Amino acid sequence: MKYASWIVRVGGNLVDGLAVVPLLVATDVSGLPVGVSVVLGAAGVALTVYSRWYLAGRTGQSWGRRVVGVYLVDDRTGQPVGVGRAALRDVAHLLDSLVLYLGWLLPVVTAKRQTIADMVCRTVVVREALVEAPVAG
Repeated sequence: MKYASWIVRVGGNLVDGLAVVPLLVATDVSGLPVGVSVVLGAAGVALTVYSRWYLAGRTGQSWGRRVVGVYLVDDRTGQPVGVGRAALRDVAHLLDSLVLYLGWLLPVVTAKRQTIADMVCRTVVVREALVEAPVAG
């Protein structure tokens, strides 16, 4: 497998981060009616869940990963990891932050270019998927 570089992974995450812009606007702009803030916040959460969990879990690519041309896959099979594991991996990124954010830098020095969350969830980010077919779950 050809593992994605750290900078490419950062680029994909930055693009994925654009989905939360409505949420940030909803919480930052004072004077917005409560209903508008709630709708914007819900839209940001829904877009993030759809892209990072559903799309990434089924195809290996969130919107950001698609832009930079990489895939999230199982480190043994090379197949997309499924919705539940993609969600678990995002939650597991808390571990990357708990160690003074050093877990986010591990892809620079590890052989498979993995974060702590990747190691825990047995995932890798690669430049080409072995199997692009959606998986159930």
